[in-house]
Amino acid sequence: MLPQLTLIIGAAASGKSAFAERLVTSTMRTRTYIATAQAFDDEMRAKIARHRDMRGAGWRTIEAPLDLSAALQQTPADHVVLIDCATLWLSNHLLAESDLEQAETDLLNALNTCPAPVVIVSNEVGAGVVPDNALSRKFREAQGRLNQTLATQAGLVVTVIAGLPMVLKGTLPEALE
Repeated sequence: MLPQLTLIIGAAASGKSAFAERLVTSTMRTRTYIATAQAFDDEMRAKIARHRDMRGAGWRTIEAPLDLSAALQQTPADHVVLIDCATLWLSNHLLAESDLEQAETDLLNALNTCPAPVVIVSNEVGAGVVPDNALSRKFREAQGRLNQTLATQAGLVVTVIAGLPMVLKGTLPEALE
């Protein structure tokens, strides 16, 4: 049984999405995948296709690069939701020059009112060097704040390093222990 909100966090290419998919699949509920990526180039199109192939069949997919609230409101209570990922969602808002505080408030409200359990994937971006430009520093700070807020709200927080999950908060379902 999953809590209302689970946060899966890790570095790029750490295995966090694959772990999140296994976690969601283990619930035996109908699966809804909310994708936040936008394919602006061939590399991103290939990455999206690779993720889709790895997931396989049996997922209802909603494309929501900006409006996660509407996507979450469409989800029936007997489903389980995987949002992949908060990092791209935040980047999309930053590049669109959205009001980040309002976007985050809307997301947190939607997570609180979603009738189904939600697993959200996010990148840990604070372990590297200080970025050399203002936009990158703004993103890093915003991502750090969002991750902290999500972790506070989540009943389960798991970091994934080299494909290995480590529970930071809560307890993994028995099927994945």
